[in-house]
Amino acid sequence: MQLQEVMAELKALGNKQTVKIYRNHGANGDMYGVKIGDMKKVLRKVKGDQDLAMQLWDTNNSDAMYMAGLLADGSKMTKTQLNHWAKTAWWDMLSECSVPGVASENDDPVSLAKKWMKSKKENVAACGWCTYAAVLSIRPDDELDLAEIKSLLKQVEAEVHDAPNRVRLCMNSFVICVGTYIKPLLRNAKASAKRIGKVDADMGNTSCKIPLATDYIDKVDSMGRVGKKRKTAKC
Repeated sequence: MQLQEVMAELKALGNKQTVKIYRNHGANGDMYGVKIGDMKKVLRKVKGDQDLAMQLWDTNNSDAMYMAGLLADGSKMTKTQLNHWAKTAWWDMLSECSVPGVASENDDPVSLAKKWMKSKKENVAACGWCTYAAVLSIRPDDELDLAEIKSLLKQVEAEVHDAPNRVRLCMNSFVICVGTYIKPLLRNAKASAKRIGKVDADMGNTSCKIPLATDYIDKVDSMGRVGKKRKTAKC
């Protein structure tokens, strides 16, 4: 399928209620409001088309960009391409879900994550924290720098409450991911979560609530699922 054909299918699948939901979450750019389940039906028709994924991203249409994230193989993308994606992801569904999912597949996702985490741009910094968290969720512990992750927990403790809005949310999620996916650091994550306490942030015109890291980690622990890795960070 060509780009124009895919865009036409996405437009036909647009849903006004989904657009309204995304607007309430702060999305102010171009979108059709395609439900993810419907999008995946189109995705199956173009599976493996890396060039199309790059074209979809550059449309600047939210639905096309999200589909690009599901379609692209991050292991085949250059750092230049991924940096471009991180900079141009214009709302949190893209910067905190799409780009991290793709970047986590790259050969060197941690260096990308750490670079982005230092950015003064809120969306890029948030993308960095979510990318590192995505890596924790899929990579074996022996491929991770546990000492560095401990240091990042301390950084979150020191900075989270004064960080920009979306960065606060993603830092909180990072702590949760450490406690959820890295069993050797469960106690460290629990201790950090306790010291951090409740994280407040603006969730837009929604009823969404920020999960309390202590409660979330305790729940996963009680289920005996700490350390259970995901097959992919994409969703």
